[in-house]
Amino acid sequence: MRTSTLIARSASSSFRSAIRSKWPFPSLSPSFLAFTASAPLRSLGLGLRGPNPFFCKPFSSQCSSAAEAVEDPADSSDDTIEELLTRGEDRIHQLMKMERRSEPEGGSHRGRWFPYRDLFKSGNLALGSREVIAALDPYILDARKERIRRAVENRSYSVCLVVEGLTDFGNVSAAFRSADALGIQSVHVISKDSRKRYRDNRHVSMGAEKWLDIELWNSPTDCFTALKNRGYRIVATHLGIHAASIYEMDWSLPVAIVVGNEHMGITEEALQLSDMHCSIPMKGMVDSFNVSVAAGILMHHAVCDRISRLGCHGDLTSEESQILQAEFYLRHRETTIGIVHEYAKRMEGLLGKQ
Repeated sequence: MRTSTLIARSASSSFRSAIRSKWPFPSLSPSFLAFTASAPLRSLGLGLRGPNPFFCKPFSSQCSSAAEAVEDPADSSDDTIEELLTRGEDRIHQLMKMERRSEPEGGSHRGRWFPYRDLFKSGNLALGSREVIAALDPYILDARKERIRRAVENRSYSVCLVVEGLTDFGNVSAAFRSADALGIQSVHVISKDSRKRYRDNRHVSMGAEKWLDIELWNSPTDCFTALKNRGYRIVATHLGIHAASIYEMDWSLPVAIVVGNEHMGITEEALQLSDMHCSIPMKGMVDSFNVSVAAGILMHHAVCDRISRLGCHGDLTSEESQILQAEFYLRHRETTIGIVHEYAKRMEGLLGKQ
């Protein structure tokens, strides 16, 4: 114990010396340096939590260089999958920041569906995605901005995932994680009993729910009607004799992939309302995959088929990409909303003086 304490003190002392030699803010108190030295992993951004002390005001050139030495917080929201799906639609709506349309304007959608308007309301002022990005750009690390840019570039609403009646949020979390990893932005949950409580499975999703568009539905009828109006084919996974192999299908058209309950599968209502049934060919002694594994295989094959036929999976226009980039900037941290509101107030003040 004594040896490990001496090693820890030595490492802490070395870390404090390194901080003093390179720290760009000589005016900061030694107590702050002592704090950083006593928790080197936090200072290096490994497991950093809580508000960033440099995040509350625009970076100067010195502050920007210091911020680059601190890794962004983990991609997780304060809500678990369980909390998001059991608190109802209000909490889901709070997760999504830009103005959304729930249905196509002017009836059924023709072409590719995109849910966001180029609009963020801040008090009496309406900001566009370009203004949101301009307001938040100084507060986000270059590495994180590049990661968001790459994610947006590979995002698509042409494939969406629907999970119906799953009883284990571990499976929901795993499916969401696969959707995010594969660039599928839109996920839907059909559950008649959203009050039921489940165990926490954030470690399964790895915070993927923060970056997805999640919609909750009370029944397959409500969900499928909305999706069909948005231009989607409804493809339900089913082991029936008339189900098509996933390898024989064209996934380049807008499609909603539906997976069902872990034990009972997809309900009869959902099967009747779907446009077609599909299955994953099985080569072993068992006749099905775990539902989250099946969802991952289906989404992965759909993305691969789209790349083979279209040359890419991500298919957002430049305008849509900019709007989704603004949405991701707004979701970056809880404090980003306050920053945009302050930006809007300054703009409103300048407009008032003209």
